[in-house]
Amino acid sequence: MPKRVETGVVTSDKCSKTRRVEIPRTVKHPKYGKIMRRRTVCHAHDEENVSAQGDTVEIVECRPRSKLKRWELVRVVVKSRAVDIAAMRAAARADRVRTDEKDVEQGAKK
Repeated sequence: MPKRVETGVVTSDKCSKTRRVEIPRTVKHPKYGKIMRRRTVCHAHDEENVSAQGDTVEIVECRPRSKLKRWELVRVVVKSRAVDIAAMRAAARADRVRTDEKDVEQGAKK
């Protein structure tokens, strides 16, 4: 039996070597006919930790690796272009502190 291959978006990369991937799909309501958006959540194994949150990835079915993991990451299709604003602010704050410390040291030398 061939292994299924799916494409989805990484929604969580907090665990080491594990990614939570959401696969969106549309279904038609059986009675009313409305088209609804649904999603399937899969936990995928990422050996090298190459994917990050927001990336579009391709996963393939595999043997059970744990209680929830039944998929393996094949490749990252599209890297996320989202910017981590908290990390940027922390880096800017650290840079500001370093320049302030240099100013204080130069003032003490004079």
